[in-house]
Amino acid sequence: MAELTETMDQAVKAMKEQEGKYLTFSMADEEYGIGILKIKEIIGMMTITSVPRTPAFVKGVINLRGQVIPVVDLRLRFGMEEIDYTDRTCIIVVEIRGDAGAVTIGIVVDSVSEVLNIKADEIEQTPTFGTRLNTDYILGMAKMEGGVKILLDIDKVLSAEEVAELDKAA
Repeated sequence: MAELTETMDQAVKAMKEQEGKYLTFSMADEEYGIGILKIKEIIGMMTITSVPRTPAFVKGVINLRGQVIPVVDLRLRFGMEEIDYTDRTCIIVVEIRGDAGAVTIGIVVDSVSEVLNIKADEIEQTPTFGTRLNTDYILGMAKMEGGVKILLDIDKVLSAEEVAELDKAA
């Protein structure tokens, strides 16, 4: 019984830690959120220079005020269909933490929605989809009016090896 109480306490603590402000964005008619503290800026689409021999989801690099930043298409990273970019398509510049320290990357999303303050009681743990499916990159599910927003742990969307490759590309 004590183990169950301890597990419940850990779950409550984890949900409290996830509480906060999230930038929400859409891809393929689904809503996602990234903790606002991970975001450096949001920019419109700009010319992306492709880098040979990188995975398909790595669109290339951009020159952002003299800094070369790798850009990942989040749709392709998540195995979604590639679409043409529109005037609503944005690059969200984020700082992710990997084994090699902090790396700045751009992620392409269909459109940015809003910044929401999400409370702990609105967040549920990620459901179990089976043992073969890795959902470590999902912090939780935010229950909002009319649906669910998938809260991402942007540090885990890319593997350590992929982050190291991106760092080399830049």
